[in-house]
Amino acid sequence: MSVTQSMRAVVVDDEPLVRERISALVRETSQLELVGQAENGLEALNLISTLQPDLLFIDVEMPELSGFGVVAAIEGDHVPGVVFVTAFEHYALRAFDVGAIDYLHKPVTPQRFAAAVERARQRLQQGSATQRRALVEGAALAERERGTRTRYVVRRGKVHYFVPVDQIDWIDSAENYLQLHVGDRAHLARGTLKEAEEELDPARFARIHRSTIVAIDRVQSVRRHESGVHLVQLRTGANLRSSRQYAERVRRLLR
Repeated sequence: MSVTQSMRAVVVDDEPLVRERISALVRETSQLELVGQAENGLEALNLISTLQPDLLFIDVEMPELSGFGVVAAIEGDHVPGVVFVTAFEHYALRAFDVGAIDYLHKPVTPQRFAAAVERARQRLQQGSATQRRALVEGAALAERERGTRTRYVVRRGKVHYFVPVDQIDWIDSAENYLQLHVGDRAHLARGTLKEAEEELDPARFARIHRSTIVAIDRVQSVRRHESGVHLVQLRTGANLRSSRQYAERVRRLLR
């Protein structure tokens, strides 16, 4: 981005009055161009994929998907700079830990907003791909700290949608992605099996192989094979193999 080029901004907040207040501040700022508004996390991700903004003003606490969750789900090389906007002061330090440009406390004053815009201008001039990916990774960590995962964000083209974990039959890995198997469909979500194992409720999901996690209530039978591995059949008809390394976890499925 050149020194004279306007920063293209998207504003995300589930409260209409707050969203319009931030949008009005964006419109009044010569260094910014408002290119989109969203009232929830999925809308935000769709706009980011389509518009590729330079800057994102986003609320932390939103229904369904938090601001941290939105940033964690951004894919591709284009990651906008992020300014978190929230009524909760305790998010301030976490926002900076994540790698956000700034944190604005509601109600946002014009003076404080102008300071955040100046910080954004300087950061975006100096930003690197490493910093952008660190922002996504930091947001993913912050989102994991918020509790057990209840849904995954997946994308088809530039449209994002949720896959609730209670619909998942089993999960395996595909390079840097997870394959979420739901009936006869598979959805790709970014992540690793190790992260999934840490995020999912251990009372509902069990890892049976270095590349496979199953939903415990979908297991129909477990048979021991003469080679020492176990054959796990799901109610959907899927047949999975368990390695010896995870034998104890498979035995727990039998209890």
